[in-house]
Amino acid sequence: MKFFLMQALAALLLVTPVPGRAAELATTTLTIGTQTLTAEVAVSPAQRETGLMNRFSLKPDHGMLFIFERPEPLSFWMRNTFVALSIAFISADGRILNIEDMRPQTDDPHWSKGAALYALEMKKGWFAERGIVAGALVKGLPAAGGVR
Repeated sequence: MKFFLMQALAALLLVTPVPGRAAELATTTLTIGTQTLTAEVAVSPAQRETGLMNRFSLKPDHGMLFIFERPEPLSFWMRNTFVALSIAFISADGRILNIEDMRPQTDDPHWSKGAALYALEMKKGWFAERGIVAGALVKGLPAAGGVR
């Protein structure tokens, strides 16, 4: 009987959605210098609010691209986010304004250094390990409003 209950519980966990986890998002391929990455695209307010919350890992060279309606100063935090991340704030012309490292499960604000239209979150250290710094050009960015 105990074995049956454990199997039923495991099956239930496999089909139960994770609270706060976004539905399957569209992806896009971006290039920064010689580096290529795949990013889930968060364009709606609900998608941007959820972001990478409640996830415990990221695939190599995968992240999340946040697209906003217009360039403006942006601020991100890490509430309910379990993976340490680095965030690149990107201007409307595709240039990285600044890159910030973010600690998991904190409400510390991380601000763009200027008006950003995009923010790209990757596993912490991804940009530094590849020599990507402020001023680098990100190619393949969807237009404002993004992929829906």
